[in-house]
Amino acid sequence: MTSGTLYLFASAAPPAFDVARVIETAQADGWDVCLGLTPTAARCLDESLDGLAAMTGHPVRSEYKLPGQPDVWPEADVILFAPATFNSINSWALGITSSLVVGVVAEGIGKGIPTVMMPCVNAAYARHRQLDRSVTELREQGVTVLYGDGGFEPNPEGSGKPKAYPWDAALAAARELAERA
Repeated sequence: MTSGTLYLFASAAPPAFDVARVIETAQADGWDVCLGLTPTAARCLDESLDGLAAMTGHPVRSEYKLPGQPDVWPEADVILFAPATFNSINSWALGITSSLVVGVVAEGIGKGIPTVMMPCVNAAYARHRQLDRSVTELREQGVTVLYGDGGFEPNPEGSGKPKAYPWDAALAAARELAERA
């Protein structure tokens, strides 16, 4: 059983609608979960945010805090960013930190926080050269990227299968990183 703090971050992709189940699974594994969302993901899950905060015991965050405001989360032991969209992955790899979750994962590289990222992109985005460049960049900086065999494999555009998203593989990778740390 794992113990420690897991930052669970999600972009606005269909698997994010399953985040409550993922939180429950992580908590059953011993994690203290803090949920962070991109602004669009927060809008998509707006009606669930209070319930998700009650589940985790922490506020759900999607915006940077203002100067002088206290940190409301404990320090992360591991970060899991899933689902990560094309925009979030590329922003992170390029160091464009206009959203809280991308800023935290970018800073997490410099802090040495073990981080797992699993994309959620369709095949059209996967054919864009920047995705491969960004995945390579993040792997070279020590991020565990679950893309391809054993992780996320893109679906043809318009044929998403959010219930088939490999959440178990993502949580297992986070657990493994915690055990190695």
